[in-house]
Order: sequence, then C-alpha cells, then structure tokens
Amino acid sequence: MTVLHIAHASDWEHALEHGEYGVSTRDATLDTVGFIHCSRGSQIYVVATFVYADDPEPLVVLEVDESGLDVRDEDGGDGELFPHIYGPIPVSSVTRVLPAGFDDGVFTF
Repeated sequence: MTVLHIAHASDWEHALEHGEYGVSTRDATLDTVGFIHCSRGSQIYVVATFVYADDPEPLVVLEVDESGLDVRDEDGGDGELFPHIYGPIPVSSVTRVLPAGFDDGVFTF
C-alpha cells in the first residue's frame, strides 16, 4: 500500500543526497513535528490547496511504499484520518516521484 506526500523538489533533491527524507510539511521538519504528513489519493488535492496554493517553489508528489514504515492514520482535526509517517522516509521507500503544481488554481500531478 502507498501513501502520498507533497514535497518541495529541492527537499527531495536533498534527500537523494542524504539517503532519507525528513520534511513534515511546508516549513516544518520531522524533528519539529514528530511525523511526516501524508495523504491518501482522494485527500491530496485538498491538502495541496490548503498548504501549497501560494507556494512559489517547484513541487513533487512522492509515492511512498508503506512497507516497513511506521504509518499511523490519525485525525487531521475534523475527524478525517490522514496517514502520518513516524520517522524519516528512506529514499528506497519512494516508488515514484511525480512533478506537481497548480494549473489555474487546480493541483495537478
């Protein structure tokens, strides 16, 4: 099973150099938050619009294989469960990296 994570392309490039990814979400790290925010397929569009709509940096969507990772579905604040990864994401767990962005206000990847 996979989860999705929106990332700045530059953060993903940094992860490739260091072997693991540790950004929780825009302007927050795994060290400061304690987990990495992720989404299921149907959730990613709302998350992208809420968090990244005004972000000028190039984005990618990481498709992450959950196998061997500590993934917990937790309440995002309104009763909807979102996957959170507790710990860094090894680059070997990322199965696809898809270019992403907004086209006339609509998130695409």
